[in-house]
Amino acid sequence: MSNLLSLQHIHFQHKGRTILQDVSLTLDAGQIVTLIGPSGAGKTTLVRIALGLLKPSSGSCSRKAKLRIGYVPQKVVVNQLMPLTVERFLATSNCERKMLHDICEQVSIQHLLNQRMNNLSGGEMQRVLLAKALLVKPQLLVLDEPVQGVDVTGQAELYQLIQDISKRLHCAVLMVSHDLHLVMSATDTVVCMNNHVCCHGHPESVSAHPAYLELFGKNIEPSLALYTHHHNHVHDGCNHDVANIDEENKA
Repeated sequence: MSNLLSLQHIHFQHKGRTILQDVSLTLDAGQIVTLIGPSGAGKTTLVRIALGLLKPSSGSCSRKAKLRIGYVPQKVVVNQLMPLTVERFLATSNCERKMLHDICEQVSIQHLLNQRMNNLSGGEMQRVLLAKALLVKPQLLVLDEPVQGVDVTGQAELYQLIQDISKRLHCAVLMVSHDLHLVMSATDTVVCMNNHVCCHGHPESVSAHPAYLELFGKNIEPSLALYTHHHNHVHDGCNHDVANIDEENKA
């Protein structure tokens, strides 16, 4: 297969409830795709299917043979009583020491190596988890809300770092986010979800699409300017299918 990852017509049901309905997407090397949508839209469920942690009720999920995937989950819980340092946490990947320290420099956490994991701030923890994911030399980097618990300045820095990593390693990135504000500068294609694909395409086209405005328009913060992201290639256009969801489902 030419794509690193191909999800085609994915349906997923849980306890009689439809979580995903006819969702398709593909990723190629070097491409950054961001899934956005409200809580309960099925973003994390789709990521778990992409990772092979869940099987779709119908549809297909294909990955390139021997695809190396680095994964940053939403949250990692560290026992408060465990004296686990950042260096020991990263060293569990059994990589060479030089590689470990090189990656720590790339994500600017070399000064944290002797810190305990349970003493890290939100932004520090996300950078450590990103370093952990990079130790596998990923061809595909999957990030489930990588800026969770990070302030606005830190979010912008993390998104820029993710973009830089994708360019340097020429790896694909599949990210999950709740909105389009700061992520616009670090993504090629946006897929707006609400259990199905509401619209998809270039970030600017999605931000002006009726389906996106229906989901997020009332919550857009005027003080956050949408970044203009220019490319020489053509993105897919948006479709016009909109649906409502049950907000109680947090998948």
